[in-house]
Amino acid sequence: MSGQNGRAFSSRQYPCENCPLRPLPVFRDFEKQELAFISKFKKGELAVDKGATVLVEGSHSAHLYTVLSGWAFRYKLMRDGRRQILNYLMPGDLIGLQGSVMGEMQHSVEALSPMLLCVFEREYLHELYRNHPGLAYDITWIASREERMLDENLLSLGRRSAIERAAYLIAFIGSRAKVVGLNGKQSVQIPITQQHLADTLGLSLVHTNKTIRKLMDRKLIVWRDGGCEVTDNEGLKQLAGWEGLGEARRPLI
Repeated sequence: MSGQNGRAFSSRQYPCENCPLRPLPVFRDFEKQELAFISKFKKGELAVDKGATVLVEGSHSAHLYTVLSGWAFRYKLMRDGRRQILNYLMPGDLIGLQGSVMGEMQHSVEALSPMLLCVFEREYLHELYRNHPGLAYDITWIASREERMLDENLLSLGRRSAIERAAYLIAFIGSRAKVVGLNGKQSVQIPITQQHLADTLGLSLVHTNKTIRKLMDRKLIVWRDGGCEVTDNEGLKQLAGWEGLGEARRPLI
């Protein structure tokens, strides 16, 4: 943990066998031996405060993390302080794989809300690849999924108009949040500021504000102090020319 607002590893409040994410329809079931290995792989849980830095670009970490609850974002900083947000993290997402494979992190991760992370020992990753081909495939699938998401984000930055970019991004985050149960029975609430949106879309804050107002005028979103409420996700997808996630069941490490 690279921030000052994280707490020490706790005992397991959620044993892997009773993980609250596993019953969700979006995640595939584990084989019995896979679950036993993941339970050994997991060291504990880490509570993270809003605004804390989970991992820092250039750092070496002995751990991998899975988001059990809460939101975060991945980003890179330029020398003059300008920030590019690369993607958003929510329950079920894996943090730190890049550092485990490449030796050091090529981006930073910051908590958008209070979070609870499952903590895994990086040293067990080699055993996973050697003895659990199904889980090794899952890790490869997760990395490929991240690549696909970055492809779509690059398309958005390069070819979509400002309003199409914003519509795509909010629909994308909202769709991902929905399948992991972050909306409950209500509209999806995304805990981001307009600055977060600007830093993701590559727009100025003024241009971002004008774009958000256009989406609000079309009654696709409502912007509140706590962030963005998605009121018409299908309308956002149509405006962006995006067909949706297109995912069946996916892995959960």
